[in-house]
Amino acid sequence: MKKIIIAIDGHSSTGKSTLAKQLAKKLDYIYVDSGAMYRAVTLFAIENNYIDENKFDKDALISAISSLKIEFKKDESGVTKLFLNNKEVSSKIRGMQVSNLVSKVAALPEVRQCLVKEQRKMGQYKGIVMDGRDIGTVVFPDAELKIFMTASAKTRAQRRWDELTAKGEQVDLDAVYENITSRDHKDSTRSDSPLVQAKDAHILDNSNLTPKKQFELVLGWVNQNTKKK
Repeated sequence: MKKIIIAIDGHSSTGKSTLAKQLAKKLDYIYVDSGAMYRAVTLFAIENNYIDENKFDKDALISAISSLKIEFKKDESGVTKLFLNNKEVSSKIRGMQVSNLVSKVAALPEVRQCLVKEQRKMGQYKGIVMDGRDIGTVVFPDAELKIFMTASAKTRAQRRWDELTAKGEQVDLDAVYENITSRDHKDSTRSDSPLVQAKDAHILDNSNLTPKKQFELVLGWVNQNTKKK
């Protein structure tokens, strides 16, 4: 069975990474969370005082971006972890501060160009599942399987709130909803690589789908593509 590139795009908190991880495990593919890469850059910018809610030193970040070391590594249990300059940051990048600022960082053309270059290197031998905002349109426009995931903003906000509170964070559901809708707008209207559905992508609205039904549906799409000559 031939190996393919699976590009998963869509709105925030639709479960893109969960689905991508499931597919990668099932198919023995490499999994890359492109959104986590942008979050890692945002965390770097926050920790180096380049950005906060009131300022953004774009030039300083642009100067530093090429020297960043972003890696995905599997731990002993097979779980993929994200490392920024040799430090594991998988949990730190999911905080609300990073969530509130990542769209500003991701909108910088210089940041996107640098990370897209790295992402394309990761997929040169295929056998990869990558999720993000512009994977099927910019990073891998020739991907054999493209999926665009969506769900209602209310459903996504509830999922995100559940995830954060399960980690012990004290967050307001209305604030999470506002963050979701704000990111939707920023991601869809930015000038460089906006969030759009690729014309040949399968639309996956999982507002009312169970994880099992979703996985079965997508696995069917995968099988259709991998069996093509």
